[in-house]
Amino acid sequence: MFKKILKNIIEENKKLHRLTYEQLKELEWAHIYHDSIRGKQWLQELPLNIGRWAGNYTFFYVLNRILTEYKPRLIIEFGLGESSKFISSFLDNYLDQSKHLVIEQSQEWKDYFDKSFKLSANSEVRIHDMISKQVKGNETKGYHGIEKIHNKKFDLYIVDGPFGSDKYSRYDIVELAQTLNPSDDFIIIMDDYQREGEKQTVNDLEKLFEKRKITIYSYVYSGNKSFMVLATIKYKYTTSY
Repeated sequence: MFKKILKNIIEENKKLHRLTYEQLKELEWAHIYHDSIRGKQWLQELPLNIGRWAGNYTFFYVLNRILTEYKPRLIIEFGLGESSKFISSFLDNYLDQSKHLVIEQSQEWKDYFDKSFKLSANSEVRIHDMISKQVKGNETKGYHGIEKIHNKKFDLYIVDGPFGSDKYSRYDIVELAQTLNPSDDFIIIMDDYQREGEKQTVNDLEKLFEKRKITIYSYVYSGNKSFMVLATIKYKYTTSY
């Protein structure tokens, strides 16, 4: 009995130490992020709600570096939210030749969002209802009608929607990646990589790229949650920020 209690205490302490470590990393990333946006008044004044359901400081730091240094011309984002504001502000102030497509599952959320923030004229939001799909015998959430954009390719893919699934979460990105080939240059950001469902989806992405002979550089960025960047050789330095 005593050994069981002691074991539980040790496991609980390990969890607490891990949470403390992750939070300390997130605080460090917050300072790095704020340093990285110096000189961009339009970003410093942008009303962002960072963390919780939205991307964390780690995410926004890396996104800032990507948008600043690589200037992606075609951007697709799954899920309307704080990163949509961030990208839209870049379009209005720095990337006036870029286009930004947001795939969102809820018209109600879009209507609410529109009351507090006006996206750039170069940002477009399309509503695709969230539906249940089957992946390898597992039920997962996806977007209805996402095949309508299967023939389009983007420089930057940001995967933060729809709501996560226990297995093969946000698997629509694998379907979109079927059109990619070794001559394409792109970056994929898979948010919430600390979850098993997202890891399974990334694993299938990596297998697909290996099969297509597409060389990929990847890195997991972590704070109080994590995301993975997958990039072709043109964008390989996005994995070393």
